Amino acid sequence: MDDFKLGILLWSQATDWPAFEGAARKVDELGYEHLWTWDHLHAIFGDPQQPIFEGWMSLAAWAKATSRVRLGLMVGANTFRNPALVAKLTTTLDHISTGRAILGLGGAWFDYEHARHGIDFGRGFGQRLDWMDEAAAALRQLLDGGEVTSAPGAKYEFDHLRQEPLPIQQHLPLMIGGSGEKKTLRTIAKYADMWNGMGDPETMRHKMDVLLRHCADVNRDPNTIIKTTALKPVIRDSVAEAEKVWRAQMAHNKTPMSDVEDDETFVNGPSELVAEYLIARKEIGFTEAIAEMAAPYDDETLERFIGEVKPLVDQA
Repeated sequence: MDDFKLGILLWSQATDWPAFEGAARKVDELGYEHLWTWDHLHAIFGDPQQPIFEGWMSLAAWAKATSRVRLGLMVGANTFRNPALVAKLTTTLDHISTGRAILGLGGAWFDYEHARHGIDFGRGFGQRLDWMDEAAAALRQLLDGGEVTSAPGAKYEFDHLRQEPLPIQQHLPLMIGGSGEKKTLRTIAKYADMWNGMGDPETMRHKMDVLLRHCADVNRDPNTIIKTTALKPVIRDSVAEAEKVWRAQMAHNKTPMSDVEDDETFVNGPSELVAEYLIARKEIGFTEAIAEMAAPYDDETLERFIGEVKPLVDQA
């Protein structure tokens, strides 16, 4: 029986801290592999001007509220911070959590928060992905104990930079999210230990093939990259029951149903339905899944996802 690992991403918007921390404790107690939250400064579902908590501070607090689950951002916005600062934040989190940190990294996409906070959004997505590739190279070097000096003309200007202490983990994992074929998947092939991608099975089969080609180009063993997928489940005995809960969550998050009705990553219904979604991706080569959960956080889904869905996927 294959061990298909599961994680949870708690939306950091439209919640208060006691509920946010309480859900994190629940995830830890239930035995999930990893726990994530976003790296956003404004809400990304519904009205942007909703309450939302900052990602790194949340992870640090969760590190003391949990004991075994691994912790990361899904994914860190590369535009928000100098990568040397990110390396220091990651190392500090690894020590606070006694070796449970995962470094999440992405190119960033939400222009609203950049404009409001005066953060450089670059000329376009291609440039931001170039910045991410440069950052990933520096982060890997710094976290592994290397020294970084930037090439002329680089985005980030490092001068014989080394950091102490090193992480507790000998090789702290780097998670990169996204499926862009020319740049993102190539950066993943070069530097990432984990990849998160989502989409229908046909699309993800194609993305997997592209990743394998990039791995061959850079002489990387693709089996050294953990492939994770994502979904947003609500689990009840019937689709109708699950959708009632889901609609209430979306209303709480000030999100019109017209914004989410066509999003196939929302999977609402019995455990067997959710398992079918994951089994289709397991057949492609994904070995882990991260379930996103909106506030108000749903204990029944948390319990049934690991207690009922996981065994079904393991047996498939």
